[in-house]
Amino acid sequence: MEQNDLKILLVDDESDVLDFMKYNLEKEGFWVYTAQNGLEGIQLAKKVNPHLIILDLMMPKMDGIETCRQLRALPDFKNTLITFLTARDEDYSQIAGFEVGADDYITKPIKPRVFISRIRALLRRLETNEGVAKIVAGDIEIDRERYVVVKDKKEISLPRKEFELLNLLASKPGRVFKREEILSRVWGNETIVGDRTIDVHIRKLREKIGDDCIKTIKGIGYKFDA
Repeated sequence: MEQNDLKILLVDDESDVLDFMKYNLEKEGFWVYTAQNGLEGIQLAKKVNPHLIILDLMMPKMDGIETCRQLRALPDFKNTLITFLTARDEDYSQIAGFEVGADDYITKPIKPRVFISRIRALLRRLETNEGVAKIVAGDIEIDRERYVVVKDKKEISLPRKEFELLNLLASKPGRVFKREEILSRVWGNETIVGDRTIDVHIRKLREKIGDDCIKTIKGIGYKFDA
């Protein structure tokens, strides 16, 4: 996908922050749309169908958490990239963001070059879902277009992060993925997450698809064993 085809929606109640982000993103060739609260953001998202939505956490009328929750409830935005931009960096707010389906977390203030670098890293995730539409490994089929997993002819719907984690591991059955690589490719290099984040997601995956598919390589990481 060409960069000048990519649409980014910015939702923030601070005009100077919107102007900063819009200027730097448009300078890089992205199509940029702006809204100043969550309600406005949802309405605009429905019109322009962006590839990436950047949400401020604290906003009037509807905060970023609720905006993300409502967007994820809409079929058109189940797989859209969503990241939070906020001055708050408490663990609980990050956890709340990931629990409602956020893909990343950017803390402001942020320098232009770092901001653009983070956005590019996020958008590269779109490329990983292009090409092969399905992965078949053993009795598990991963449908990348519909974001569903089929096992024993039964569909299993997974939250985005669980799906991306499974998609990564199953993309190369038998290969051991180190924890650092998993964090980088699923959560992003600069996303701050707890040490147990991967373990929690692996546990949830095992509960849904079975214990025998994902193997723990002690002290190193995980692998998918079909």
